[in-house]
Amino acid sequence: MQHIRFLPQSISSQASFLRTSVPSRIRYTPQILKPSFAKIPAPQISAQRTMATVQEYRLKLDNVDLKNGEKVEAEVEGVGGGKVILLKINDQLKALGPKCTHYGAPLIKGVITGDGRVTCPWHGACFNTDSGDIENAPALDHLAAFPVSIKNGAAYITGSEAAIKAGKRKPNISCKPVTTAGAEHVVIVGGGSGAMGAIEGLREKGFKGQITVLTKESYLPIDRTKLSKALIPDEQKLQWRDAQHFRDAGVDFHLTTEVSSINFQAHKIYTKTGGEFSYSKVVLCTGGTPKRLPMKGFKDLEGIFVLRGVDDVQRINAALGNNGKKVVVIGSSFIGMEVSNCLAQKGNDVTIVGMEGAPLERIMGPKVGKIFQNQLEKSGVKFRMNSGVESAEPSLADSGRVGAVLLKGGEKLEADLVILGVGVAPATEYLKQSGIELEGDSSVKVDGYFRVQGVEDAYAVGDIATYPYNGPGSDGNTKVRIEHWNVAQNAGRQAALHIATNSEPTHFIPVFWSALGSQLRYCGATPKGYDDIVLHGNTDEAKFIAYYTKGQDVVAVATMQKDPYMTQCAELMRRKMMPTKDEIVAGVDVLNVEVPAGVKI
Repeated sequence: MQHIRFLPQSISSQASFLRTSVPSRIRYTPQILKPSFAKIPAPQISAQRTMATVQEYRLKLDNVDLKNGEKVEAEVEGVGGGKVILLKINDQLKALGPKCTHYGAPLIKGVITGDGRVTCPWHGACFNTDSGDIENAPALDHLAAFPVSIKNGAAYITGSEAAIKAGKRKPNISCKPVTTAGAEHVVIVGGGSGAMGAIEGLREKGFKGQITVLTKESYLPIDRTKLSKALIPDEQKLQWRDAQHFRDAGVDFHLTTEVSSINFQAHKIYTKTGGEFSYSKVVLCTGGTPKRLPMKGFKDLEGIFVLRGVDDVQRINAALGNNGKKVVVIGSSFIGMEVSNCLAQKGNDVTIVGMEGAPLERIMGPKVGKIFQNQLEKSGVKFRMNSGVESAEPSLADSGRVGAVLLKGGEKLEADLVILGVGVAPATEYLKQSGIELEGDSSVKVDGYFRVQGVEDAYAVGDIATYPYNGPGSDGNTKVRIEHWNVAQNAGRQAALHIATNSEPTHFIPVFWSALGSQLRYCGATPKGYDDIVLHGNTDEAKFIAYYTKGQDVVAVATMQKDPYMTQCAELMRRKMMPTKDEIVAGVDVLNVEVPAGVKI
C-alpha cells in the first residue's frame, strides 16, 4: 500500500463543525458563524417510535407487459398521491420514484439506457435503475427504489408509504472520521459545486478519514445557478444541505476562510488570516472570479455590480429597491442574459450591451443567438449589439454613483445601476507562487483523474481545471476548461472516487442549462470549434434542436422545448453512437436510436 504522508492540523479537527477564519497565533474558541446555523434541534428519539411499515402495494396498471427500455408512470393503490415509474431493463422490472431529485422533472420523459440508468430530461442527472443511486450531477439525493413482483397479471411493489410518497432518499453519508495519527485527511479548498460533489462522493464511496472545507464564502454550499436566474438573496433558500447534514457526515467547514498559498511538497495550506492546515490529499475547487472592466468610471463609481455570490445579489436587490429602475447589463453572456430576463420580469427597464452581432454568438452561432434575443425582447429587454463600451459616467445627482454608460459609437445609456456579465477568470491567485505551472488562462492542468500535473496528492475541478476531453470530436490530446455547474460537480465526484477507491474515472458528457425566456438545454463541447449547425424545429416559437457539427461529428446539441432530445444525445455521445451530420440532415430522429449498455468515451 502506498504510504500517505500526513501532518497533524494546527487547528484541531475536534472543534465545532462550522468555523470562521482566525489567525493561528490567536487561541481559537469554536463558534457558530450565524445564529441561523445554530437553530438545528437535536434529534428526539421516542421510545414509542416504530419502524415504517413495509408492505406490498398494487400498481394501477392495465398492462405490465413492458418491453426492454420501456417505462410507464403508475399510481400506487392505497397511497394518496403515491406514484412510481415502472421500467424494464434486461428483462427485469424496476420501480423508482417518479421525479428527478434535482428540480422535480418527470422521469417518464427521461432516457433509459441499456446499462441500467435513467437520465433526467431537463438537466442530465442520472440514476441507477437497480438502487436509485445518483450517478451524475446535478441531483444529490437518490431515487427511492422498490422491489417489483407480478401476481396474476398485476404489478406490486414492496415499500413503506412514506418512502413511496417521498420518492427519494438522502445518501447515508454519516461518518465519525478516523482521527488517529497517520489517518487520511482530505482538505477541500472552495465551497461550490465541485466541493459539494467531492464531499458527497467521498462519503458515499466509503472514505472514513477527516474532511475539512476551506471556503471564503460565509455560507454553506448553495445552488449558485439560481442567483442569476432568480436573484434570490436568502442563502438558506439556496443551500443544498443544511448544517446538520455536514455535521453527521463528519465534515469540518471553515467559512470566510481564504487560502493564500499552498506548499504541495510539505502538504500544507496557508490562509490569509495566518491559519495553517495539513493534508494527505487536497481538492482545489475555487471556481471563477468575475471579470471587471478597466475603462474610465468602472473602477471607482458606485452602483456597478458583478454577480457571483449571495452578497452580490443582496447588493443588486438593495440598489433595485422597489424595481422600476434603468439597468444596463454589459455582456450578452449566459449570466448577463439570465439576469436581464429576471430583471425585466420584475418591472425594470433593461438594456444589454454586447460586442457580438447576436447574444452568445461565439458559442451558439448567430441564428440561435437571435432566438435567445427574440425571447428576451418579448419580456421587454432591449439590446445594443455590435457595441463597445467607452466609459461609465457619473450621475448628475451624485458624482460618486454611476448615471450612464457611454458606448463607443457615442450613444449614452442612462443607468440607475450597471451589472457586468463579461465572464470569469479561474480563481487561482493563491497558486501562482506554489511551484505548479498554470496554463495561459491561469487554469490548472489535470489528468483524467483530475489530479494536478507536476505535484502529488492534489486534485483540481470545476472552473479552474483544464482536463482531458473524451467526447465527440476529440482526440487523445484534447483539453477543455468548462464553466458549467454540472461539470464541476461531476469532476468533484470523480476526484472523490479516485481518492476513496483508486478506481478508473467514469467519463461524462458536459451538460448545461439556462433560462432565456424558454429553458435552454445543452450537451457536449466544442474545444475545436464547429463548422456547421443543423437546425430543426420552429425558431419563431423557440422550439428547436440545434446540432453543432465538426465534419461529420455532432459535437454539441442545444434544444428548447424539445425534451428529452438533449439528454438522449448526451447518452448517445457517451457511447459514440451519435448519428452523423449526414444522417441528421437525412431525417434520422435520435429518439429512435437505442441507447445500449457500455460507455466508450
